[in-house]
Amino acid sequence: MFILGLAVLSITGGSFAANVVPSSIDQPGTQPQEVGNLESPNKCDNCHGGYNTATEPAFNWRGSMMANAGRDPIFWATLAIAEQDFDGAGDLCIRCHSTAGWLAGRSTPTDGSGLAAGDADGVECDFCHKMTDPSNTDPVLKGIMKEPFVANDPLSGEPFYGSGMSSLWAGSEKLGPYSDADARHQFMENDFIRSVDFCGTCHDVSNSAVGNLAHNYGAQSEFLATESVVADGLPDDSPKNYASKASFNNPPYKYGVVERTFSEYKAGLISKTPVGEFVNLPADLKSGALKAIYDAATDYGTKDANYEDGDVRYYSCQTCHMRPIFGQGCNKNPPFRSDLPLHDMTGGNYWMPEAIKYLDGLSKLRLGGGLNDTQMAALDAGILRAKEQLNLAATLVVDYNSSTVKIVNHTGHKLISGYPEGRRMWIKTTWMDDGGKILRVDGDYGEIGVIVNGVNVRSIKNLGDPNTKIYEAHYGIDQQWAAQLVELGYPNNLALSYDRNSGDVKQNLGELALSPAGTEFETFHFVLNNVVHKDNRIPPYGMDYETARKRNALPVPADQYGGGPGKQYDYYDTVALNPPSGATNAVIELLYQPTSWEYIQFLDLANNQPVGSFLENEGKYMLEAWLNTGMAEPYVMASATWGNAQVCDVPIPTLQAATPGSTEVTSNWTTVAAEGYNLFYDQSGKAQLVANVGASTTFTDTGLTNGQEYCYKVTAYAGTCESGFSNIICAIPNQPGQANTEATLSTGRYETSGKGKTQVKTFIETTSFAVGDQVIVRSKVLDETTGLPIPNATVTVDISGPESTTVVTGPSGSDGIAEATWSTQAANRKGNGGTTPGSYVATTTDVSAAGYDWDGIESTIQLTLQ
Repeated sequence: MFILGLAVLSITGGSFAANVVPSSIDQPGTQPQEVGNLESPNKCDNCHGGYNTATEPAFNWRGSMMANAGRDPIFWATLAIAEQDFDGAGDLCIRCHSTAGWLAGRSTPTDGSGLAAGDADGVECDFCHKMTDPSNTDPVLKGIMKEPFVANDPLSGEPFYGSGMSSLWAGSEKLGPYSDADARHQFMENDFIRSVDFCGTCHDVSNSAVGNLAHNYGAQSEFLATESVVADGLPDDSPKNYASKASFNNPPYKYGVVERTFSEYKAGLISKTPVGEFVNLPADLKSGALKAIYDAATDYGTKDANYEDGDVRYYSCQTCHMRPIFGQGCNKNPPFRSDLPLHDMTGGNYWMPEAIKYLDGLSKLRLGGGLNDTQMAALDAGILRAKEQLNLAATLVVDYNSSTVKIVNHTGHKLISGYPEGRRMWIKTTWMDDGGKILRVDGDYGEIGVIVNGVNVRSIKNLGDPNTKIYEAHYGIDQQWAAQLVELGYPNNLALSYDRNSGDVKQNLGELALSPAGTEFETFHFVLNNVVHKDNRIPPYGMDYETARKRNALPVPADQYGGGPGKQYDYYDTVALNPPSGATNAVIELLYQPTSWEYIQFLDLANNQPVGSFLENEGKYMLEAWLNTGMAEPYVMASATWGNAQVCDVPIPTLQAATPGSTEVTSNWTTVAAEGYNLFYDQSGKAQLVANVGASTTFTDTGLTNGQEYCYKVTAYAGTCESGFSNIICAIPNQPGQANTEATLSTGRYETSGKGKTQVKTFIETTSFAVGDQVIVRSKVLDETTGLPIPNATVTVDISGPESTTVVTGPSGSDGIAEATWSTQAANRKGNGGTTPGSYVATTTDVSAAGYDWDGIESTIQLTLQ
């Protein structure tokens, strides 16, 4: 048996914040105050924001939960419980939720009371753009990691990816993926920022306290069957001694399971698959997120999937959550790139931005209040991107004959993933007869008969419904660990769970300690949890049992989804439906809820912070926000029908034009049978709402930045039904300025090869023609300032020589190419008439493009007729 020592004594003594982080909580990596040149995101915004919300890094990052991790009220409410459970554990949370605050040494006291207002920005720009590989294999870019805080194994060299154990560059340079950046600051190319391991820095989360102190190290039983963890199980030392602490001797995936998103990804085949091999994936995976990534990387199959510089682009966290987009990285007129990473960074949390805005309006945010209009708009845009991410995560396939529905996981991790507490996904099936009468609803969601603060609480009505499958991970405490905790001073009456209707304590620590050996109780006390009690989330494609076992990422029980030793798990789940008598049709919906009533209730009831303490009200404020912002209303990720049920069927409009002007673009589209239309910016398949335009079929988007490209798409809606997206048209607003043909006038002819469906027309460039030929005159119209092609431009070309004529091109395409045809005439049978042979010169005499003036520079080309 071991003794927790100071950690427990501080709990029982009523302290809820440590001024010195315990050695069981400390972890390797760059330490506080070792890197002193981290700059505020507000400074980064000066160049990387304010010019194109659809593509710029600043606006999109500010709409993500990464940018708001320090504001997140769930973080603060959970931190309050963590500090009650293990004094000093808050340092684990602050390390990832406020990177600048932690690195500046403001994580103590560990209740977060030392953080500054600017620390609310969460995972900041410089954190990612200073990060190096903790393996230290890069010959130049080596972050600061001083002994004993080196985050890799000294013998094998295996890097410690996880729990925020970052290795940060101490130089003044910003680190990024490009070698040719045109930046106002110093920069260096960093290959690690594209690595499939980069995001593992924070997205495997391990509890070093349980990892060091619990009898099973917080690891899964299958892992412990053959693997070992180096941990001393001893109290925190003074002076500190890290020689045998879990976090200093083991990679994070070995102990203290909290979140294993990165390990789930590493255990699957997606992490090893280049995006260009999308075509070789199983047929039922060729949609959703994996297809969206492929489409973005290849511009819908028109180019190579790899990065512009030739680096292989793998299916990684970055390619999914930062998909490539065409645009500029800053507002100082750098080159346009086709693989600019969209700083999207949204997962599936569409609700938390609403909670943040609500509490900000009441001045109840614990940190980072006083949001400005740009931040509010960014959060709204992030909500839409998060919902789109969920729509891409899964598909449903219904087999009417067998009455089954197949749920396919299109992500690179379990479905659902991330920090699992309070998150769940389930199937809701509404059964109807021929007349549309509802016979039964499986997985129904609604009021459960609980009123809190005058509000009727909504949740899944029957958590035990045999016709409802709920996908979730539940953690807990086992009997042996509970007995040790009680012996070490934790109170017997420590509530582990509450009745969701009455709020009464269902189970406490003392009951568990006295239960038979092997008993486990589910609980939301994440800093005390030492077992994964249940995990039936759907594995990713090709998840290997052995790799998942070694990384403590197995389903629980481990034999689900066809898995087991020597096997790969299925990336889908086939669920049997149970139609009631008389049912002829059904609507089947896959629902996701990011924060459940049961979790919110726990965070409120379990908070016993002293009156006047820093975290006293965080559970109460979180409850208030949840009740008043829709209760994290479940979102429909995917839907399908069984039988002849009617589904949402609003026609998709066709976007006809996007016409640029100075600081504006006017879009118009076809009329369809609908109540109204939504206009969006396209973001490489994702979308940012421009406006709900009502029943109008035209809209002028104003206040734009001249010289930036804006790509549009539109949907139609009727009631709650919305169509899919239309085609995309891009435009570049500009001041009346210079439309430049860049001397690209050319001539040629079209030649046809093949027959029928295989027939292909190819443009052959030439300046030599026979009398009677169709001479194709081409001009490429470019913006003189940006070098970008100008669509919908027309060019007037004078042709002079033995004869003279004028031709006018049709509108240029998205590539800026405009074409005209000069139809020469052959002589008649007697040799009379026809176009005179000889040498001719084609000259541009005018260029017409909305929002532009031609620069007047003529382009010419000589051609001959024989």
